[in-house]
Amino acid sequence: MFDIEYKGGNGVVITTKKLTAVIDPKLSVVGLKDLPVKDNLEIATEARFASDNRDVQLAIEGPGDYELGPFSVKGVAATRHLDTSADEKLATMYRIEVGDARISLVGNIGPKLDEDQLEALGLVDILILPIGGGGYTLDATSAAGLVRQIDPKVIIPVHYADDGLKYEVPQDTLETFVKEIGAPVEITAKYKVKSASLLPAVLTIVEITRS
Repeated sequence: MFDIEYKGGNGVVITTKKLTAVIDPKLSVVGLKDLPVKDNLEIATEARFASDNRDVQLAIEGPGDYELGPFSVKGVAATRHLDTSADEKLATMYRIEVGDARISLVGNIGPKLDEDQLEALGLVDILILPIGGGGYTLDATSAAGLVRQIDPKVIIPVHYADDGLKYEVPQDTLETFVKEIGAPVEITAKYKVKSASLLPAVLTIVEITRS
């Protein structure tokens, strides 16, 4: 039904036969080339991660309900990890439906969601979340707490220590998060999802090799 690839930072690409969704494509913030978005669906968890390319089919950069091709997207306002609850919600997390699969995508947000946010995300099959910490994003412990709140079948970690990237602050390793969760790990270059019914029966961490 679709493939998920990890590109570094918060950059993720979800590919279907009809359309590709590119998430947080501005990878120049971590020292990589920005992801190509022409003729694709672009989704940004913060404005600074967007490409500003006008050749996309649709650019999503905030709360609301969106439909394009096989993708049904709901954006939910969230507080950035660097901000307090009193600040304006400048981040957006997403519920992305592709066929019968429900993906929750969170960027550099705070460690706890309220009941309205959890209700907006609903039931989640696959959770994509940053785990690197350093005061910039969720660390292993707070990411694990968010996993328990959302209760997905599959976790895809992003934004963790990588010698090939230039993060603004040091990031925790993937191994730290794996120990915190204590779930089995599947390693793959590309995560292929045929149906939500075929996802693992027990909570599984999927480590997607950066491509």
